[in-house]
Amino acid sequence: MNNSPGKVYLVGAGPGDPGLITLKGLRCLEQAQVVIYDRLMDPSLIDSAPPSAERIFVGKERGRRELTQDQINELLVDRGLAGKVVVRLKGGDPFVFGRGGEEALALTEKDIPFEVVPGITSSIAAAAYAGIPVTHRGIATCFTVVSGSEDPAKEETSVNWQALARTGGTLVVLMGWSALESILNTLKKEGVPVDTPVALVQWGTWPAQAAVTGRLDDILERGRAAGIKAPVVTVIGPVVALREELAWFDRRPLFGKKVLITRSRTQASKFRRLLEGLGAQTFEIPSIQTKPLEDYADLDKAVAGLKDYRWVIFASSNAVEAVFDRLAHLGLDSRALGGVKVGAIGPATADVLAQRGITADFVPTRPVSEVVVQELSQRDWIGVPVLLPVADIGRDALATGLTKAGALVDQVNAYRTVPTEGVDAQAREALSQGIDAVTFTSSSTVTNLVNMLNGDRAVLEASSIACIGPTTAATARELGLRVDLVADEHTVEGLADALVAHFAESKIVEKGSLTHG
Repeated sequence: MNNSPGKVYLVGAGPGDPGLITLKGLRCLEQAQVVIYDRLMDPSLIDSAPPSAERIFVGKERGRRELTQDQINELLVDRGLAGKVVVRLKGGDPFVFGRGGEEALALTEKDIPFEVVPGITSSIAAAAYAGIPVTHRGIATCFTVVSGSEDPAKEETSVNWQALARTGGTLVVLMGWSALESILNTLKKEGVPVDTPVALVQWGTWPAQAAVTGRLDDILERGRAAGIKAPVVTVIGPVVALREELAWFDRRPLFGKKVLITRSRTQASKFRRLLEGLGAQTFEIPSIQTKPLEDYADLDKAVAGLKDYRWVIFASSNAVEAVFDRLAHLGLDSRALGGVKVGAIGPATADVLAQRGITADFVPTRPVSEVVVQELSQRDWIGVPVLLPVADIGRDALATGLTKAGALVDQVNAYRTVPTEGVDAQAREALSQGIDAVTFTSSSTVTNLVNMLNGDRAVLEASSIACIGPTTAATARELGLRVDLVADEHTVEGLADALVAHFAESKIVEKGSLTHG
């Protein structure tokens, strides 16, 4: 047993957007042996911890009560005394209404080393994401942050509302939704003008963010009418009027749209970041996953004999990774491709090759096998030996086309593509929440999602079906799905652009319907 204490990091996760955690906070997570975390943070942050790390959720969840602060303190002490590297991950900043001070004192009493890693507090982030600067030259030169969890109507209150009413500047109220009526009435009674601009920001910095503006005398009514519920940050002061000009987060082209991603988990992150950068709320259901081959004999033979080929054409970025993994296994590297022409089926595959120091000799104008064949057919392939590393369920169109052109084609499996297990219920749950668009990036993602749903296509009817290219779209139609959009450029970037155009057109149609209705 380890008799020396470990170390505890009190880390602020930021207000919700996972990109707002600090670099130091991420580094702490990456070395954590134990992660103790709350509810108000993006679950993807927890994935930054090593797979072996113990993960302990201490917030509220269905079926059990939230742990008390004393119980959380005991957990921190227990794991710290056990010699563990512990990350206490807290929403916002640990020392801004986060009880981080209480946790630090508990650790100090037991001589357990700790560090505090500050986080961005929702008091400024929620306002910023709503397009409201808490200070602005000529309007507000100070701001005050106060907890709204204490009802000012109580006989005794620790908040001097009278002083706050006289301070001027911007007032930010956290955790104040349940007591907001009393807070607003108190401010009016203390002399704050009833026409003072007020904003309610729900789930600030999250994809589900909603913002409502009004005046001191009508904001509560407006908020209730809009369905605002906790968690809410309330911003009070003249700076709120700037939102009309400075709102940016909720004016992004896909804001408010829920998009289902069916790509394999290893490939989905780039697409997810693209969509979230455009404002979408994403749901990841990896309908496929890549697996190593059970037998590498054929691939190893091909890789060891690369010098015998005049061309190697990679059908996917996964194929690139698989071939280079086998090169390393055999004690070889990219020099084995010296003198061999290299082709990529699309720009994404070419990018992965470039990361390996290989500039593709051929990249088609469109990453579709039929287009690849058409553009390659302009070359002389008579008697040319070609290696095609592919997925085990890959299409034969490229191999067939090159063979017809006279090439000597070796199509070799480089990896397996299999359905993801255990996500059937997850897929149904996501779709039940009302998905605006379901995206497919390959035929296998279509087939596997339909299989997950036991062939129940009805659950997809309310969503727009978006396909990366014509081959994927053809598979979707064959399986009885209505395809609403196909990307012009058959990449994830092209698919994201197609979604933007699709929903922009939908808005125009809606406006037209309202105008003429």
